[in-house]
Amino acid sequence: MAQNDRTHGSSAEGEVWDPFGTLRRALWIGGGQWAGKSTVARLLAVRYGVTAYHYDYHDARAHNDRRIARRLALGEPVTEPDPDEVWVHTTPERMAAGTLAGFPVRFQWALDDLRALVSGRPVIAEGWGLRPELVAPVADSPRRMIVMVPTPGFRERQARELPRAASLGHPFSDPARAQANRLARDRLVAEDAVRTAHRLGIRVIEIDGSRDADAIAELVADHFGPYLPEREPGAGAARPGP
Repeated sequence: MAQNDRTHGSSAEGEVWDPFGTLRRALWIGGGQWAGKSTVARLLAVRYGVTAYHYDYHDARAHNDRRIARRLALGEPVTEPDPDEVWVHTTPERMAAGTLAGFPVRFQWALDDLRALVSGRPVIAEGWGLRPELVAPVADSPRRMIVMVPTPGFRERQARELPRAASLGHPFSDPARAQANRLARDRLVAEDAVRTAHRLGIRVIEIDGSRDADAIAELVADHFGPYLPEREPGAGAARPGP
C-alpha cells in the first residue's frame, strides 16, 4: 500500500519518492517564459493521448495556500509586496536571483501534484519552473527533458504585438521600466536554463518565430519519440489556448 503521509521529496536512500511511478515516466518541457511550452504540451496531449501538466497554472493558483503557509512558517509577511517594489524599484539581476532561488521549493510542490497522477501513458509536464538541475535527479535520461527558450528578439516582438504577453497585471508608477525589468529578468532566467541544460546534456530549442507551433511540436515529439505511444488516430492540431 502506498504511503499517504510522506512530507519529504526523497527517501532515506536519496531516491525521489514516486509511489505510482509517474515521475519516472514523465516527460519534461522547461525553459523560458513565452517560448510556447504550454501550446506544444497541449498539441502533444491531443496527438498522443498523454496527459499535460501545466506548471504555471498550478503555481499561480493551486499552490497559493502552500505559499502563504510557508511565509507564515518563516515569519515573512503574508500579504503580497507593493508591485512597484517588485517590478520598478529593483534591478533585473535581483529579480532573476529571487526567482531562481524560489524554484526549488516550488518544484517540490509540482512533484506532489505529479505524484498524484496515475496514467497508462506518460505525463508531459511543462513550465519555466521545471529547471534542468531540478528535473535531472528525477529523470532517468536527459532525453526525457527538453528546454525551450525564446530569442530576445522574439520575446520583444511578443511584448509589442501580443497584449497578453505585455500585460503585467498591476498598475505601476513607471510601466515602461516595469516592463523593461520584466523582459530583462526573463532573459536572465532563460539564459540560466540554457547554461544548465548544456552542462547536463539536455537539448535546447531556441524559438525565434520562424516555425509555427505545429512544427515545434513535431520537433519535440521526435525528441521524445522513444517514450511516446503511437499517435492517436485522426488526431489533429490542438487549437492554442488564450
